[in-house]
Amino acid sequence: MKQKYSYNMIANTSTGWRKGFVLSATFLLLIVAFSSCKKKSHNLGENTIDQTSLLNSGGVDTFSLTTFTIREDSVITDNPAFAILGSYNDPVFGKVNSEIYTQFRLSGVNPNFGDVNTIVMDSFVLGLEYIGYYGEVGPQTVEVFEINDANGLSLDSTYYAFTTKSTTGFNLVEPGKEVIDFDPQTITVIGTDTVDAQIRIYLDTNMAKNMILEATNNPTTFASNEAFVEYFKGLHIRTNNGIQSPDEGGLFYFNLNDPASKLTMYYTQDGVSKSFDLVINSSCADFNHVDVDNTATQVETVINDTISGQTEFYAQSFSSRAIVQIPGINNLPKNVVVHKATLELPIQYQTGTKYSPGSDISVATRIAADDPQYYGIGNLGSYDITKKAFVIDLRSWVQAVLSGEIENTELIISPVLFITSGDRIIFNGPNTTNKEKPKFSIVFTEY
Repeated sequence: MKQKYSYNMIANTSTGWRKGFVLSATFLLLIVAFSSCKKKSHNLGENTIDQTSLLNSGGVDTFSLTTFTIREDSVITDNPAFAILGSYNDPVFGKVNSEIYTQFRLSGVNPNFGDVNTIVMDSFVLGLEYIGYYGEVGPQTVEVFEINDANGLSLDSTYYAFTTKSTTGFNLVEPGKEVIDFDPQTITVIGTDTVDAQIRIYLDTNMAKNMILEATNNPTTFASNEAFVEYFKGLHIRTNNGIQSPDEGGLFYFNLNDPASKLTMYYTQDGVSKSFDLVINSSCADFNHVDVDNTATQVETVINDTISGQTEFYAQSFSSRAIVQIPGINNLPKNVVVHKATLELPIQYQTGTKYSPGSDISVATRIAADDPQYYGIGNLGSYDITKKAFVIDLRSWVQAVLSGEIENTELIISPVLFITSGDRIIFNGPNTTNKEKPKFSIVFTEY
């Protein structure tokens, strides 16, 4: 069943991973005071850990890191926390475009429209309530099509960022009203009521009139939602903005779970103004279709040539994940208690600029090198504004590696809202010319 999402739920579900995996370490814990520890001789791999960097407490902070980016080709986008609409041209990552497919349900079965010959259609409006945006506000050209795919949409189906559904091909947006000024800070007035900000897309009233005729002439179509979604399979909503210059455009997030997001017929009957709603509720299937085009960008170069990621590497919602490998962990003593293990990943971002990295990142790993599945390690990396870096607590993961519970494969890093945002991140690699470089440090006690 479709859910309303709290932030914590988004953090746990938006990565697209099949399941979470909270790493635990089974090891012998002996309480040893740091002051009583003796520095011991360690056979730590050459060119990985500098022997002189070992502190009396067993601390190391000179690990070599391997960093690069991988592309994700099969990102699940059905039942998202946010519906995302719009397009923009990112000066670093390239072009991004997001479209919405959604079902509708009846606000009430068996509607009685009376004598349809006395009905005058006023408007047919699709309202979508804002919940945020990425990029910049401004005008975009909207198109809406009726889905006519034989299979329609289903909550039992899985939809990906690349999924499409066939439509009638007829643009339902009322001529002259295709260009909409997208701005979540705008004031929206419906009649005499001021409501939460939303876009209002005016559609062809002939479609609404045909629905009213169908309800009157074939009442079984409107007698149940099951029959209705067979008759009206839903809408495909997209923008068609043509060529956009770098830094132009944006993605806009909408809350389809909110009662204000709906399709409304406005009509007059015998001089009385009336309306009927088609709603988007928890029983409606919906998904985002998202195209990310990194062609001729440095992001594409790093994806195709991992060595290039040592200077700069990337993560982008719907498209790519950052990879960090720390091979030197394998050379640490196995009989240790890990007290602290921290990975700092500096990023390129100026506070207040339009392409935010988000406040958190998700961190996953593989249990073994031949395991294709990602497993969340049970914690997030948070952005430290003073360091301009994401800081990740890896203590449990490192302990599990040293205890032999899992292999030291790689850390897979993504925006926490991987399937529900436009977030993208530029990480400094170990060979960056920038001042701050990624760093992994660990404090442990050997027993």
